[in-house]
Amino acid sequence: MLKDQDRIFTNLYGMYDRSLAGAMKRGHWDGTAGILANGRDWIIEQVKASGLRGRGGAGFPTGLKWSFMPKQSDGRPHYLVINADESEPATCKDREIMRHDPHTLVEGALLAGFAMGANAAYIYIRGEYVREKEALQAAIDECYEAGLIGKNACKSGVDFDVYLSHGAGAYICGEETALIESLEGKKGMPRMKPPFPAGAGLYGCPTTVNNVESIAVVPTILRRGASWYASFGRPNNTGVKLFAMSGHINTPCVIEESMSISMKELIEKHGGGVRGGWKNLKAVIPGGASCPVLPAALCEDAIMDYDGMRELKSSFGTACMIVMDQQTDIIKAIWRLSKFFKHESCGQCTPCREGTGWMMRVMERLVTGEAEVEEIDMLFDVTKQVEGHTICALGDAAAWPIQGLIRHYREEIEDRIKARKTGRMGAMAAE
Repeated sequence: MLKDQDRIFTNLYGMYDRSLAGAMKRGHWDGTAGILANGRDWIIEQVKASGLRGRGGAGFPTGLKWSFMPKQSDGRPHYLVINADESEPATCKDREIMRHDPHTLVEGALLAGFAMGANAAYIYIRGEYVREKEALQAAIDECYEAGLIGKNACKSGVDFDVYLSHGAGAYICGEETALIESLEGKKGMPRMKPPFPAGAGLYGCPTTVNNVESIAVVPTILRRGASWYASFGRPNNTGVKLFAMSGHINTPCVIEESMSISMKELIEKHGGGVRGGWKNLKAVIPGGASCPVLPAALCEDAIMDYDGMRELKSSFGTACMIVMDQQTDIIKAIWRLSKFFKHESCGQCTPCREGTGWMMRVMERLVTGEAEVEEIDMLFDVTKQVEGHTICALGDAAAWPIQGLIRHYREEIEDRIKARKTGRMGAMAAE
């Protein structure tokens, strides 16, 4: 159980003042100039030593990512882009930071940007986050007025600007290169890599794209020390993390907890338990809609971190869980996700453009039981043809929930098909 003094987001629920004065009272913007004075390399080394990994889903080591930025400028400006597009279904952790604790993000942008030699940070916020945008813009304005960002930020001799850019609500713009395209005023379509953004990103300049939470925790790590942050969680999965829980639990919430906490403890202690008790649990999607579903049997001892989820052939993702009880039609739930990915595909890559629609239509028939049993394997085969054959990860994201469904609920799918054909329900379907 994480102690209150170890929480980074002290105003997660908006109970206190979110203005600059309130943030300073809670210890933010404290000695920022002194941290900047330690230099770029020191900041990157500290972030590396803390073991911080990207909190947007991929889990790439943050300090390592920053070190890819060119050390010397070749005349092009460097940019930090912050991904506040948060469009993954069921993921709603970053909005709490922007709405209630926005100064953690603005200060983090300054420190991270300085570490990469960036001249400016662009925060790309999703179109539907209207109140979050207002809170964040107010925080940015306050920081400019107080001289914390802008010319000679914090009297450190560093010039740094923060811009807030509004998206139009496309899921694909959460992918870093599509986000950069959208920022440039073009259609949100992922770019081929290489070149990677660190070589040629926004406007062809060296750019690093990071998630909101990855940036917002940086000031506290630098203040309290890398070893403090690394003391939470298991090796390679260190730190504290915002976990969210939605679905069939008694108290849906966003909570800050130590990494490597067990899934059962999160649901029982913070989520108020599964509706109708733990025995009523059917499945959990552990981290946003693109992560393969886990059946109740695997949730008992599941550890919520990158390695723990990978061992169970799922993914930690954004750590925003969807909990489903026994009343859930799991096949229909996964069909609904297929429909979402089909709708959000940008259509640039043939496997994804054609595959997502094809997978959705087969899923539709599995929901009603009108399919043939052979189609289950055929569907699995198609997910394998889409996965790994597209420019960005949307193809993978569309394939994984279906793979998880077939892996763990094959009997249920077969029972539904047989019941439709014979008019009799099998043991699985009758449960």
